[in-house]
Amino acid sequence: MADQRGAGELGAFLKACRARVSPEQAGLTPYGTSRRVPGLRREELAQLAGVSPSYYARLEQGQSRHASPQVIDAIATALELSTAEREHLHAVAAASGRTRAHRPPAPEHADPALLELLDAIGDVPALVLGRRSDVLAWNPMGHALLAGHLNRASTAVPGRRPNMTEAVFTDPETRALYADWPSKARAVVGNLRLVAGAHPDDPALASLIGKLTMASPEFQAMWADQRVRACASAAYELRHPQVGDLTVTQQTLRSIDRPDQTLVTCTAAPGTASAAALAMLVHVAYQQLPKPAPQRLETV
Repeated sequence: MADQRGAGELGAFLKACRARVSPEQAGLTPYGTSRRVPGLRREELAQLAGVSPSYYARLEQGQSRHASPQVIDAIATALELSTAEREHLHAVAAASGRTRAHRPPAPEHADPALLELLDAIGDVPALVLGRRSDVLAWNPMGHALLAGHLNRASTAVPGRRPNMTEAVFTDPETRALYADWPSKARAVVGNLRLVAGAHPDDPALASLIGKLTMASPEFQAMWADQRVRACASAAYELRHPQVGDLTVTQQTLRSIDRPDQTLVTCTAAPGTASAAALAMLVHVAYQQLPKPAPQRLETV
């Protein structure tokens, strides 16, 4: 029997998406003087997608599963979904029609190819993130820029690794780092929803979402909004406690062999004050590295 939770996620996403599209945006002439919904009605969306109103209603209510990819594509087109939103809709629609297998998650280990790249990029701040945004590895600059107050060595211990999504919502230092915290928070939640749709059987991911829902009313509100956003590239203004204000571009590179893992880099345009701040941070980063134990000379 298919998991009812998956059907509920599909319905909630569809409702949220159609609430954001007005009849005028969709090229329809509104009928009736009283509208109880802010966006499209079910029958209006069904008309745009070329399906019967009763079928669409059953789909949204979780009573009809196994919708064909063609139907899901038609609904996505009618809702004018972005590429990331369309991908998420297909994922949650597929999950609503299958039985979920709840297996204990295997510990994540950083892709060796990403670790090589992390070492090769020198003083560019960077970190390797796992599926659930756990920090699997970071270079000295990545640690100093984004989380210098956290234990750098904790990435080596599964279960104790810093989680960047959790840090954004529950860690005061991380929150203070982003000048426009709401923008960063929305991006993090939008990406997490995309990941959750692609991995509905991940109990550790579900646990993270539940934990954040309980710990942060802001996360709870953003999660309920059903927004989906792929984190590829974005500029953020940072208020760094040691080198001051700077603007960096965060870019995400995905592993080919382990597509759940990403390398996130932070760069600044050459010749700018932000680039100068990153250059200053190099000295801070390497001062924070543990000092090697002194070698004892053997006497003959």
